[in-house]
Amino acid sequence: MERFQKFILLPLILTASLSGLGFCYSIIRGPSNATVLAGSEARFNCTVSEGWVILIWLSNGNPVLTVINSQGAVETSDRFTSQNYTSSSGFTSELIIHKTQLSDSGKIECSIQQTSENGFAFLSVQVNGSLFIKNSTVTVKENKTVEIVCEAIGWAPAPDITWMTNDSFIDKSRYATQQNQGSNGLHNALSTLTLTPTDTEILTCLADIEALPNPQNASVTLIFVNSTLDNYYSEDNRSTWVIVLAIVLSFLGIVLLIIIIVVVVRCCCLKKKGSTYQNEIRKVSSEKNKDGDLQNRQRHGSENQGYIPEERWNTEQSPGIASLPPVSSKLTVPAGGLHTSSSRKVGPQRHADYLISPKKIRNMTLV
Repeated sequence: MERFQKFILLPLILTASLSGLGFCYSIIRGPSNATVLAGSEARFNCTVSEGWVILIWLSNGNPVLTVINSQGAVETSDRFTSQNYTSSSGFTSELIIHKTQLSDSGKIECSIQQTSENGFAFLSVQVNGSLFIKNSTVTVKENKTVEIVCEAIGWAPAPDITWMTNDSFIDKSRYATQQNQGSNGLHNALSTLTLTPTDTEILTCLADIEALPNPQNASVTLIFVNSTLDNYYSEDNRSTWVIVLAIVLSFLGIVLLIIIIVVVVRCCCLKKKGSTYQNEIRKVSSEKNKDGDLQNRQRHGSENQGYIPEERWNTEQSPGIASLPPVSSKLTVPAGGLHTSSSRKVGPQRHADYLISPKKIRNMTLV
């Protein structure tokens, strides 16, 4: 704060001293007007004759930089700097304002502390806002009117909006532009173009301010659809949908047929497998029954169907022979006439003249 006060008092003191001394020097060429975009640099030149002592730069009446012949520039802010040039015609001081703001707009003065010698210019700081059209493509049928809206937001000053179609400017009577200023000091604009197209065209909205080297633009493609062509497209679309639907249904039918075939084959396989299993069960059961019969035959034998009892055979073979009384199996031998010998003599055997009933024998055949 003390430094700023000294900076303010210094020009006053110098003014009083220089006026008393009666030095005479003048401004040869003062600064020129400048228009810049916010955030950029602004430059102003002031050329004074030889013999100058002090030069002061003021922005909207406030001193921002002082240049003393014997000391050089006295800078109090990083946003305000200077460059000095000396030539045979005099001394030139260049004021550079960095990162310009809207508040910097106004009067820029170059003062040499002479009552009638002040050079001044005006600085205009402008803001490049945004520009857009909501739809990038618009379709319009024959004999239909359409409105295209172009919106500019956050500009300073309010932009000048114009329209072009296929690189040709559109008459201003065909569009209307409304502007308003927001609380932040920036301007908004809304431009509405009304037209009845007869062909496909490209519409361009342009917004321009002095600080812009080229206008900002936004474009939209307007597609014109003929009624006859529209009907053709409708029929073509309908045919296309029919073809697509037929293909889809055919595909679904083939898939369904394949599924049915797979299911049928699967069922047949399962049925065949079940039948084979039942046959195997029956076969195993039959073999078990055969094994059981064989075991029973081995255990109990089987009856010989060709066997004939002996009594029946003898009766049939010798019907004329009378039955003899049974012969006793006991033989009576006199005791005195019994002789024993260790050696067994075999004599001739006598055959009986009659049939002796043989012992009944039953033959069994085991299989």
